[in-house]
Amino acid sequence: MTSTEPTHTDTDREPAAAIGRRAGTGPRVPHLTPREHAARGKAARAEAPRTRHAEFQAWAERPDPIALLEEQAESRVPELVPIRYGRMAASPFAFFRGAAYVMASDLAGTPRSGITVQTCGDAHLSNFGGFASPERDLIFDVNDFDETLPGPWEWDVKRLAASIVIAGREKGFTAKQRCENAAAAMRQYRETMRNLAGMRNLDIWYARLDRATIVARFETDATAAQMKIFEKTSEKAKRKDNTRAFSRLAATGDGEPHIISDPPLIERIEDLLPQAQAQEFEENMHQLLRSYRASLQGDRRRLLERYRYVDLARKVVGVGSVGTRAWVVLMLGRDNDDPLFLQCKEAQASVLEPFVGKSEYSHHGRRVVEGQRMMQSSSDIMLGWLRATGIDGETRDFYVRQLWDWKSSADVEAMAPPGMSLYGRMCGGTLARAHARSGDGIAIASYLGRGDTFDRAICAFAETYADQNELDHRALTQAIASGRVTAESGV
Repeated sequence: MTSTEPTHTDTDREPAAAIGRRAGTGPRVPHLTPREHAARGKAARAEAPRTRHAEFQAWAERPDPIALLEEQAESRVPELVPIRYGRMAASPFAFFRGAAYVMASDLAGTPRSGITVQTCGDAHLSNFGGFASPERDLIFDVNDFDETLPGPWEWDVKRLAASIVIAGREKGFTAKQRCENAAAAMRQYRETMRNLAGMRNLDIWYARLDRATIVARFETDATAAQMKIFEKTSEKAKRKDNTRAFSRLAATGDGEPHIISDPPLIERIEDLLPQAQAQEFEENMHQLLRSYRASLQGDRRRLLERYRYVDLARKVVGVGSVGTRAWVVLMLGRDNDDPLFLQCKEAQASVLEPFVGKSEYSHHGRRVVEGQRMMQSSSDIMLGWLRATGIDGETRDFYVRQLWDWKSSADVEAMAPPGMSLYGRMCGGTLARAHARSGDGIAIASYLGRGDTFDRAICAFAETYADQNELDHRALTQAIASGRVTAESGV
């Protein structure tokens, strides 16, 4: 990768409206009273009655889901696309994880309240989890923002509820159990939003779900076994840091550490290019790191300057992300016992963009970073972005973060109904707080109301959409069997 960015941020390509907002010269922001915010939410019920959110029907002109996946594959690393199909074909839930574009296309035809927030764009159960705050607390939050974009808050909520039902079907839960779990998450979203609507703005901004808060809020509802699993997961997460990544992913030869190749999942740059080209590529890393450094806060630029570049490898990550370019960069600080692993992940246009409009940021790496900072209560101190020319000569956007920093995720596939209910509630409340940071929380709370009308509607939607997801998963397995697409399983 070679840098195509100057050593400053991307304001020269930023829309005038966004620059104006930061400079204080943009469009005037209306400041409504709480009563006016609430009236806005009530009025939205007339435009999109809450009961209508139960609706989903695949229309006759619905795009072929496999065609949408093939469309995404056109911009991905060709030899990695079969791994993506193989991972998605493993189960309906795995398919759902990789089918954010398919669902965005479907959601475009569903009712909208007209209240916009910064959305995650891919808010399923496995895209929530734990990580370290800069203060070294373990916090729980949304942790995937590849698709983040301003859009309807309902879309995130519906994707979360659908994931709960789909995961429940995979575990053999009864229809009643699935509905109760989805309803619990929706109730938590609604009640949390109502609580946030009564809070001061700064208090909303400071709110977060850290380890102590989780224990205080959910301990009375959790069993002893569930709390034991939580404690074990928390302790395991704290061991998942740069030192652990170094012990797992790197080795030392001739006195200099290097990343260990594990094709096709991890491939060093020297395995992907002839020696001369690989050497030239690595020489450009210093310019690339300078570009990335320019996107960081001043104090964090100084921190990054204390590390030197050592090695680079391409790494296959996730399910839906497979095929996009993801690089792991190994850097060292004071000595070989002071590693820093950075992940540079390609940022393409959000899957929501065709349905809600383009991002205000022309740089998709910055789009991801700005969305993450808006939605998360606390973000990785090394979070930044860059634009680079890859090994194929194409220029692409990337965002950068630490590879591991106490990162943890729940084992959704191992959950019993009570555990999934509790976890779904954590996700629902977290999503409400994330939405309230950017959107009109009072209006959303007013729209939702105190009763369970919306909850029941979303449960009905989730079950219907789970049916559609199973059909789409079957379409993928048939496409693989017919040879329309090629898949590699077990990778």
